[in-house]
Amino acid sequence: MTWDFIVIGGGIAGTSAGARVSESGSVLLLEAESALAYHTSGRSAALYEANYGHPVTVALNKASREAHETLDGGVLSPRGLMLLGGPGQEAEAEADIASMALRPIPLEEARARVPILDTSHVTRAAFHDEAWDLDTDRMVQHFARTIRSNGGQVRTGATATAISRDGQIWRVTTSDGADHTARVLLNAAGAWADSVAVLAGLPPLGLQPLRRSIARMPAPGQHDVSGWPMLIGAGESWYAKPDAGAWLVSPAEEHPVPEPHDAFADDMVLAEGIARYQPFVTEEVTRVTSSWAGLRTFAPDRCLVLGPDPLCPDFVWVAGQGGYGFQTAPAASQLVADLIAGRAPALPVDIVAALRPDRLRSGLSAAV
Repeated sequence: MTWDFIVIGGGIAGTSAGARVSESGSVLLLEAESALAYHTSGRSAALYEANYGHPVTVALNKASREAHETLDGGVLSPRGLMLLGGPGQEAEAEADIASMALRPIPLEEARARVPILDTSHVTRAAFHDEAWDLDTDRMVQHFARTIRSNGGQVRTGATATAISRDGQIWRVTTSDGADHTARVLLNAAGAWADSVAVLAGLPPLGLQPLRRSIARMPAPGQHDVSGWPMLIGAGESWYAKPDAGAWLVSPAEEHPVPEPHDAFADDMVLAEGIARYQPFVTEEVTRVTSSWAGLRTFAPDRCLVLGPDPLCPDFVWVAGQGGYGFQTAPAASQLVADLIAGRAPALPVDIVAALRPDRLRSGLSAAV
């Protein structure tokens, strides 16, 4: 069988785009790992905050709000966001307050919301309740079910080992030796997206995977943290948030990696991040129960890459999410489907232009 669409990658980018295009054609989704959302999608901080990110990303965040409220009965639950600044961080704190539209609050209010705050160190606090936890697993499973219910297939343990083009048809060979053919190929391979392009005979876009680590620890002071907001250090120097009764702390680092891989946390980087977090709270971190890392992959301009490649319009990019994949998935996947179908997108023209791969292909000739 020749499919209308083959999607390479089973994270939030691939499942959401696959679900959208399954409304207009047959879809085969191929995921290299044994489960969907194994890599960065499965290691997300799982927060929806519309004003977080590059202005172009913010436009996608905001355009996704309604879908997050209604998808599968709604995938948002209240969390809130609190920014904390310490000595010497006044400029960073003010910039963050402005960019995320936060409300400055007295330190007494900050301490009332999060009783472990050390107000002898905190010099600036700001808050808003326009931040929600995202049920990331429900999102991925919803989109996978949509693909299947529209007659498509989702296959795990299927690494793309070779990609070729015969006339107008793509041929993808997978690790089990099977060949799969399709009219359109969607590249949603996350940190491996440039590698997939090269496999398909196209030049890479210069996507850069950046490692971000996170540590899980017992709730500070045995507090019930379920109602606490997410905390962010000014300048995104660290963040912390509740997670199923425990407490997560991240250094919020962006460490370039030379090649995509199954990422793991760097103990030294975690220790440095915890050291930046520690002065803001009265409860000492004494034990880390687990840690992990993900690769947040960015284009050179830090905007997502969405749509047909100008060198080969039947090769479609769904990449460069940079850690904003879940926040942007509804609007990003709709844009991809619209561009494939030749429909006018709902997003403003300048936003669409800032997302299309054309911006990264200047001066190149068709390669496929």
